[in-house]
Amino acid sequence: MKKNVLVLAAAVCMAAALTACGSSNSTAETTAAAAETTTAADTAAGSTDTAADTAADTSAAEETEGAGGKIVMVTNAEFPPYEYHENNTIVGIDADIARAIADQMGMELEIQDMAFDSLIPAIQSGKADFAAAGMTVNEERLRNVDFTETYAEAAQVIIVKEGSAIAAPADLTGKKIGVQTGTTGDIYADDVENAEVQRFNKGMEAVMALTQDKLDAVIIDREPAKVFVKENEGLKILDEAFTEEEYAIAIKKGNTELLDKMNAAIKELKESGELQKIVDKYITAE
Repeated sequence: MKKNVLVLAAAVCMAAALTACGSSNSTAETTAAAAETTTAADTAAGSTDTAADTAADTSAAEETEGAGGKIVMVTNAEFPPYEYHENNTIVGIDADIARAIADQMGMELEIQDMAFDSLIPAIQSGKADFAAAGMTVNEERLRNVDFTETYAEAAQVIIVKEGSAIAAPADLTGKKIGVQTGTTGDIYADDVENAEVQRFNKGMEAVMALTQDKLDAVIIDREPAKVFVKENEGLKILDEAFTEEEYAIAIKKGNTELLDKMNAAIKELKESGELQKIVDKYITAE
């Protein structure tokens, strides 16, 4: 009887062992299957997130490339006929050209008025997209901004009072010269030997100082000079220009996307004759 009990006990233990082994294998298989399911789910979720991110990036890129949105121009609206105030609106050659460019790009144009020497810093800081302000392309500015293709030829001229002994740029030596701060006239005036250069925030302020005998001459761009002389009796523009130059639109350095779009728009305006129509609207042929 004792022997039979021992055999029975052994059989029970063996059965229990086999059952335990079977349960262990089953649990391992279940765990592995669950792990595979979790991994597959994570992979699927990751793929979904990546696809969503890619779609979002693509959508943002399309929004940037496509039409719509606002583009900000800065200028100094004291520079007729290129930019000036009329009925609480900034108008002029540059303003009209900028509006035509914005229309071609399918964007809304916002124009902000500020001091001329604040224009480039506004572009560099990202407060504005571009500056159109009768701005001459020169090496100093090219170190700080990029320029579009030129859209107008210009010149720095000399305004004096009628009867003045100053008849040519060479006669400016040792004279009191008025300029608008930050303009090319400001830059070039420093090269005049022994001249006393006085700087003003607005070109008109320099002209008024000339009429009051506080200056001997004013160096300024040709077209604004014509307006100022017409509005103030007793002034004249010397026949010989101080310098010849060209205007272009300034854009943040490295913004090739905007540069390419604006160059394409300027090219279209030139080829269609629209740009010349804008110029003719403000400048009467002599």
